[in-house]
Amino acid sequence: MSEWVDACAEDELDEEDVMPFDHGGRRYAIYRSPEGDYYCTDGLCTHERVDLAGGLVIDHVIECPKHNGQFDYRTGAALRAPVCEDLAIFPVKVEGGRVLIRL
Repeated sequence: MSEWVDACAEDELDEEDVMPFDHGGRRYAIYRSPEGDYYCTDGLCTHERVDLAGGLVIDHVIECPKHNGQFDYRTGAALRAPVCEDLAIFPVKVEGGRVLIRL
């Protein structure tokens, strides 16, 4: 059964930024889009399990810091080699200034 988990405050994340979030022994990545919307994906690249929080975010794309593979963080879609497997995505909502993720 899924649950909503408090991940961070809204103001902890700038637009076009990413931050790591650990819960239940798993790493997630939380993003804030240029429009100010929040998204969440698996926190490790599907290619070599590198932490995506160290990557570059431009528009709606996260670039893995190791081999420059890219994902659309809104959909999890793999966009550029060497990644070929999509990221899992998780629903996000904001309540009372807090970013919540359904895990």
